[in-house]
Amino acid sequence: MKIKRRDFLAGSTAAVGAMMVSGGSFKARAKDTKVLKFVPQADLAVLDPHGTPAYVTRNHAMLVYDTLYGVDSNNVPRPQMVKSGEPSADGKTWTLVLRDGLKFHDGSPVRGVDVVASLKRWMVKDGFAAALAAVLTDLSAPDDKTIVFKLSKPFPILPDLLGKMASFSTGIMPERLAKTDPNTPVPEIIGSGPYRYVMEKRIPGSLNVYERFEDYVPRSEPADNLAGGKIAHFDRIEWHTIPDPATAAAALMSGEIDWWEAPTPDLLPIFKGKDVKVGVKDSSGNIGLLRMNFLQPPFNNRAVREVVLKAVEQTNYMLAAVGEDKSRWSVPQGFFHPKSTLASDFGLSTFVEKKNYEALKQELKAAGYKGEKIVLMSTADFPVIGAFGEVAADMQRKIGMNVDHQVQDWATVSARMKNKGDISAGGYHIFANFVAGAGTFNTAAHTYLRAGASAFDGWPNIPAIEELRAAWLEATTVEEQREIGRKLQEICLKEVPFIPLGLFYFPTAYRSNLEGILDTFPVFWNVRRV
Repeated sequence: MKIKRRDFLAGSTAAVGAMMVSGGSFKARAKDTKVLKFVPQADLAVLDPHGTPAYVTRNHAMLVYDTLYGVDSNNVPRPQMVKSGEPSADGKTWTLVLRDGLKFHDGSPVRGVDVVASLKRWMVKDGFAAALAAVLTDLSAPDDKTIVFKLSKPFPILPDLLGKMASFSTGIMPERLAKTDPNTPVPEIIGSGPYRYVMEKRIPGSLNVYERFEDYVPRSEPADNLAGGKIAHFDRIEWHTIPDPATAAAALMSGEIDWWEAPTPDLLPIFKGKDVKVGVKDSSGNIGLLRMNFLQPPFNNRAVREVVLKAVEQTNYMLAAVGEDKSRWSVPQGFFHPKSTLASDFGLSTFVEKKNYEALKQELKAAGYKGEKIVLMSTADFPVIGAFGEVAADMQRKIGMNVDHQVQDWATVSARMKNKGDISAGGYHIFANFVAGAGTFNTAAHTYLRAGASAFDGWPNIPAIEELRAAWLEATTVEEQREIGRKLQEICLKEVPFIPLGLFYFPTAYRSNLEGILDTFPVFWNVRRV
């Protein structure tokens, strides 16, 4: 008789939970009331806040680096590091003034030149920031408290950009570090946020440690998403990378860890009655996706990409990755978050209709596919991405593709995603991933929609998308925005910058003696043990 993983765990929590992980420090400090032990969604491979769009790096950055603005629970940007920020009458100049008491973890004060250097470094990497760079004529710090943006045309969403939730935190750091080439990791992790990173405690692939920064001065307003006061109630935050879900689940039930960011769906039932709370904190959810490499044949052929899109039945991906609880996912899902003014139902039926794989196989041949090997990258480090990869490989084989499904650790996959070379040089054809729903509400922040010179990995080049992206920045009414969204969806269904797989929500699991966890992605201010 085959034993289900959750049934095994229910009877062996103590035995599995006593396993020593994360370099042996895991169990020894489990009950320390001043230490919070957290299991992130994946290993923190990249520490530089500008180094990768990976959400695990974004979450790390929010601990260490403060931001000029922070969005509240209504997605409205509020001052964070700034005391004030005002546009000129013509909208072509923004003047920001820093609040008092800002200090870096090395003891130096935060100055205007630090902010300017950090933003210039960040703008090279961030897709949303490219919209600002396109109209920015000068960025300067006339004194230690002031930052001035000079623009060729008004840019009213500047606070939204500087306080965004999506990947690539602005990462304000000392000028000496911000001068590091954007494509070279910064040599030190020094910010001005509520926690400082303890590099000497790092065990790659296992442990990352943060200690409360005693000189941090939080804002006086209540914490609300990324806005308000960032009050650190723990002396120390430990991130323990635990690749095996069974071990993480058992450790959470036994109290050896406090918080597991992304428990796998099949293990959720075992937490009932175990002093563990389970719930969705990030209500904007995530959109699963497949991204084809536009530089590699056959996916440089629009017709081939379109056939692959037609073969996607989103329900299959959601069932495999998230489970049968339909309260945690929804289909059909288009190219924008369903609550965005850009969301459209145009053409969505293609993602939920039953497929005729034999017909699609013939259509693929007619499009020019000749049986070439297709390298599909996936990872087991993110069970959701792993499930997407399995379903995608099966789907592609059904339509006649010669699939080489390569499952690697996330650090390898995320680095390889940037490889523009041939397959023989480590290149690839397609990968599975997901994007935060919060980053798909507009055209400027949507990483995977960019389709020109600043396109993200996969490198689509679709001028019509870029024209409409720019038009959204100029739109003055909701009706205009909706029409742009409809046109974009029509183009995306034909050109296929990426394929949406469905909207889903990550439940998080934590010990019932924690309170103050905010309704957003994992941030660690406001959280306390009771």
